[in-house]
Amino acid sequence: MAKPLVHKSARRYWAEALGTFWLVFAGVATILFNPTTGNLGIALAFGLTVLTGVYALGRISGGHFNPAVTIGAVAGGRLPADQAALYILSQLVGGILGALALYAIASGKAGFAPGGFGSTGFGSHSQGNYSMISALAVEVIATFFFVLIILGVTARRAIPGLAPLAIGLALTLVHLAIIPVSGSSVNPARSTATAVVALIGGTNWPVMELWLYWLAPIVGGVLAGWAYREIFADE
Repeated sequence: MAKPLVHKSARRYWAEALGTFWLVFAGVATILFNPTTGNLGIALAFGLTVLTGVYALGRISGGHFNPAVTIGAVAGGRLPADQAALYILSQLVGGILGALALYAIASGKAGFAPGGFGSTGFGSHSQGNYSMISALAVEVIATFFFVLIILGVTARRAIPGLAPLAIGLALTLVHLAIIPVSGSSVNPARSTATAVVALIGGTNWPVMELWLYWLAPIVGGVLAGWAYREIFADE
């Protein structure tokens, strides 16, 4: 048998990069190519990317595709801390490459202008003109419950085989609930990827507001990991 090109220990990072690529590419494509799809369509698109990605790659890496999930898994005692940096780096690389691929395709249309490139934002860049404080609060709360659900449905005593479905539905629900407030990120890699491409296209506000989409999901993820470990875990 031929020797694999990728060492077994590195497969989890490749899986995280590919899964995040898929999440950003397909999710943001729904925003860019289907401008009339509405919030329901966007929510379903992001939920389906996670559902399919976790089913395909979750057995290799756990199917995080999100730095907040990785940090929550560390806080919850479900991932060794020394693996977190490479997980997050892989997610960022995969997400940015997914956004760049989408940018290259979208640029093939005459008159295409990237603008915010589907970026998340608050204040005047929020769909409902919600304040920075509102966006910060909703991202913390939504990430907390999203990560808590992930930790719960992937526990040893959970129903096997249904975790990806629950995770995909949870992300769909999160997006339905909070898109008008913050654009619904709950994922620093997703927000970073679109902010980078928007900056390439000459729009800098997504990068200026990116701090919130790192701070809030990380806080929510850490709180979820703590809650799972200290309150709910019994294994």
